[in-house]
Amino acid sequence: MLPSCPPPVPYHATARRPAWETLPATLRAAIGDRLRAPVVAARTAGAGFTRGFAAVVTTAAGDRAFVKAAATAEQPRLVDWYAREAAILDRLPAGLPAPRPRWTLDVAGWYALCLDAVDGHTPRMPWDPAELDATLAGYAEVAAALTTPPAALVGLGLPHLADLAREDILWWGEVAAGREPTPSLPAPARDRLPELVALESRLPGYAAGATGLIHGDLRLDNVLVDPTGRAWLCDWTWLCHGPAWFDLAGLLLTAYASGLDADALFARHSAAAGAPPDALDATLAALSGYFLTTAASAPATASPHLPAHQRWSGEQSLGWLARRQGWT
Repeated sequence: MLPSCPPPVPYHATARRPAWETLPATLRAAIGDRLRAPVVAARTAGAGFTRGFAAVVTTAAGDRAFVKAAATAEQPRLVDWYAREAAILDRLPAGLPAPRPRWTLDVAGWYALCLDAVDGHTPRMPWDPAELDATLAGYAEVAAALTTPPAALVGLGLPHLADLAREDILWWGEVAAGREPTPSLPAPARDRLPELVALESRLPGYAAGATGLIHGDLRLDNVLVDPTGRAWLCDWTWLCHGPAWFDLAGLLLTAYASGLDADALFARHSAAAGAPPDALDATLAALSGYFLTTAASAPATASPHLPAHQRWSGEQSLGWLARRQGWT
């Protein structure tokens, strides 16, 4: 078992969000109207890296719901993301461990998305083995259900991981070509740029043939574990066509950082069945370049903790890859 390496800020405390009381009165009243009773309490979500409003709200009638909201003029990208997530959640197969959508509204220059509230908590690091097992089981259920995508989801025209990789994930080639500055690298990977470029370049080809759908952003902070021990997967904005092992590798970064045998967890999971022998290495190379490069250009609209978390995630990706490759 490797030593654990905690993130710079715990995942359950990374968010910087507006409080319920700061939302426009017209928006608060409209949300209450849709919930059929005034909101009397709001518990802000502590996880996440955007500055959008997100909270479990409780009404005077005792109803609980999870509401996300963003200002149309100031946060247009968030509005687009919430609208996309609403469309995706509405079309996911029933019974999956994903929050169910209730409604959306557009009022007072704000867009709001309401979901069923999940009574759960963000897993802590290092991972509790039972919570990690539950999360891996939940993802196995999701991956199996999306292997043959429902026509309603396919009809949304979702992107393909192969294209996303070429457009926005593969950064080591840009660094090697001098189009991006070289990020500070830990010692084992300092002289490995050619190998990193070669490994990450395999990802689009490996992903191109995938016909199923994947979550696309499967991380510890997008998981909630309920009192029964069931793990729920949240934040479905980035659903795309791709191989399930890509999601699995991204999730297991925090297992590696927790000192667990992430190689064994990857190898025995159903989502890794049929993966190319070096699919995990190609994914870790790509993720390391993405996180380390984008850490230097995090948007001002994001949580102030995002750059440090991206840097940490990139270092964990590189550390795991270096150990697998035998780099010293």
